[in-house]
Amino acid sequence: MSRRSGILEFAVLGLLRESPMHGYELRKRLNTSLGVFRAFSYGSLYPCLKTLVANGWLIEEPGSTPEDVLAAPLAGRRAKIVYRLTAKGKEHFEELLSQTGPDAYEDEHFAARFAFFGQTSRDVRMRVLEGRRSRLEERLEKMRASLARTRERLDDYTLELQRHGMESVEREVRWLNELIESERAGRDQRRSTDASSPSGDAARHDTSGTSGGLPRHRDTTGPDPSDGTAT
Repeated sequence: MSRRSGILEFAVLGLLRESPMHGYELRKRLNTSLGVFRAFSYGSLYPCLKTLVANGWLIEEPGSTPEDVLAAPLAGRRAKIVYRLTAKGKEHFEELLSQTGPDAYEDEHFAARFAFFGQTSRDVRMRVLEGRRSRLEERLEKMRASLARTRERLDDYTLELQRHGMESVEREVRWLNELIESERAGRDQRRSTDASSPSGDAARHDTSGTSGGLPRHRDTTGPDPSDGTAT
């Protein structure tokens, strides 16, 4: 399986965990909610769905809305297929969510992982964020070294393009620093709550922490994790 198809499978499973969908609805969500998939087409999506069905992670069901039932005979075509996540598929997606290997830090995979942080445990979020930051800091160091070596040979426009690329990476590193700081603050707050709780219930109820890791006051023009300028 290619890395790109693996990202698509991950995203499809994550979206279907929220609710069953038609293929068209899935494609729309991939394009609008997960910017990294803007270039994906039906040609990529349907083979992916077939693979997930074959693996037992999805099942196909006929559309059940009145529009689906009426449209098929009138238009001379079959009703839309709805894709639903199976128990096995949910288990597989949760296993994928827990992985924090190097692929999770790469541009496209990180964007998909970040989109599902609301379903991800706090510890895993921290490992992914710190890994991404480390990867970008390495990239930034190489970019600076390259610019220092070639500055005198570059024309003004190429030099400006190089600077723009560096600024994009620097901006994402600052954004990651804010997220990591907020995650740590939330974890420290949870520990403080646990220490003052005689039963320790707070610790047992810390699941995904849907919004606990997001900075309360962030620059809304922060970097898009799928921004190709940081490659």
